[in-house]
Amino acid sequence: MRVIAGSARGRKLNRPTGKTVRPTADRVKEALFSALISRFGSFEGLIVLDLFAGSGALGIEALSRGVAKAIFVDSHPESITLTRNNLSLTGFQDSATLLLMDAPKALKRFSTEGRLFDIIFVDPPYSDKELSQVILNLLADLALLARGGVIVFETDSRSELTPPDNIQLSIRKIYGDTSLCFMEMTG
Repeated sequence: MRVIAGSARGRKLNRPTGKTVRPTADRVKEALFSALISRFGSFEGLIVLDLFAGSGALGIEALSRGVAKAIFVDSHPESITLTRNNLSLTGFQDSATLLLMDAPKALKRFSTEGRLFDIIFVDPPYSDKELSQVILNLLADLALLARGGVIVFETDSRSELTPPDNIQLSIRKIYGDTSLCFMEMTG
């Protein structure tokens, strides 16, 4: 597991131990960021939310490519510690905020604070399909995306998400057992 591009390119990240965290494969991460750079042109100045952060690899990749700030949310203390260590390895701790909190609570808190994100990475446990739908519905209700922003939902390739009326699935790509769904707000 490594940073693919940007200022921390090639830097190896600490991997999670055990089976509770499933890091995004490098080839999937490469395809994901290729699609995002095609969409945004540049990551400069963007604000990113890494929900279910795990090792923090997605948010760290975004920071390496120039995003202004990344917020990492995970409900497991081990994941927050791992993300903190990986941020230290890459030197991005000053551009990051870490929250030990479950995802639905964090989303509601961000809504109350009036926060908006340009990119929201959502990578919930593949085994909890109900949670994936809950998060998608919350994102639709709370409208946390900045204008032109995108939600990137990583799921098991056999899973189907049902976007609410105000969220549109623009692209779905499958890489082995991983599905990447790029979504945007319609209203």
